Amino acid sequence: MEQDNFFKIDPEPHLMGNMDTIAHFPGVQMWWRSIENIHRPLLTGAPPEIYSILEPWEMEKNSDPGNLLRSMDKYGVDIACLLPESMMDTTGYTSRWCSNGDMAKVVESNPDRFMYQPNISPIKFKGVANTIWELEYWVKEKGAKIFKFYPPEDTYINDPDLWPFYKKAEELNIVLDIHTGFSWVPPGKSKYALPIYLDDVARDFPGLVINAFHMGYPYCDDLNMVAMGHPNVYVCLSLLVPWAISSPGNFARIIGEALRWVGPDKIIWGTDYAGFSAQIMTAVKGLREFQIPEDMQKLYGYPAITDEDRAKIFGGNLGRLLEIDTTKRRIGK
Repeated sequence: MEQDNFFKIDPEPHLMGNMDTIAHFPGVQMWWRSIENIHRPLLTGAPPEIYSILEPWEMEKNSDPGNLLRSMDKYGVDIACLLPESMMDTTGYTSRWCSNGDMAKVVESNPDRFMYQPNISPIKFKGVANTIWELEYWVKEKGAKIFKFYPPEDTYINDPDLWPFYKKAEELNIVLDIHTGFSWVPPGKSKYALPIYLDDVARDFPGLVINAFHMGYPYCDDLNMVAMGHPNVYVCLSLLVPWAISSPGNFARIIGEALRWVGPDKIIWGTDYAGFSAQIMTAVKGLREFQIPEDMQKLYGYPAITDEDRAKIFGGNLGRLLEIDTTKRRIGK
């Protein structure tokens, strides 16, 4: 696949860690069983020719960060904000899949291409005070600018007990990525992550930049309404962009509604990479080549996607929030 001139920042490439040490937990086995089911809605409808773009290694799961970098270079992704999986609910809260320290080692091996994204989950379970300490450490000692909160393993997004954490996050001027919508993978609890709960957080902490992963799917309309009313709430297409290839009508509605309600300045791209290079290819190709059909533009009032929109969504919007110079490409370094 040919290169392009869009500076790309991925806020959701996952580091899974060494699964061999925790594979015996029933919750971990439950999690992976559900992943097999996720393949169906994500891949059904993909045209056969899409696989001709992929090399054999891109369809094989690989946890080596070097493989991620190889994929980034192939598909023109400049920066990956590395996200270590927590998923402590799958191990009975005995251990994490991948620690923030493990993530830091990878980032520090190539700081031009990787950025810290500490996973501060679960906030309430491990203690709000402890989480605030951790947040301050990563910001003040390591210069981290973007963090992840995964409510399904913890508590409701708008749990009042989290207010001191949100206040500190606002004071530290970070970008907070929050999983919204269904958890996709049990034993995570979907009820904790409904996007409507962001309304309470955004109202009380208007200076806290929130990036809502997965567009709140299947509650995309709810998220769009929240983001329309709150300038500090951004919507992220992570996981859903491959539908531009495999389910284009579905994706047309998702991105079309976001463009109408939220606008191109607050939409952020992402891959949800979990070890398969194919996830990066479909996320890049999906946004780069997709256009909302003219009949849907006319029927629903969706605007056509311009190259200016693509540049903002691929990396311009997140680059602005993270103070990254997006005029100089980093691929191939």
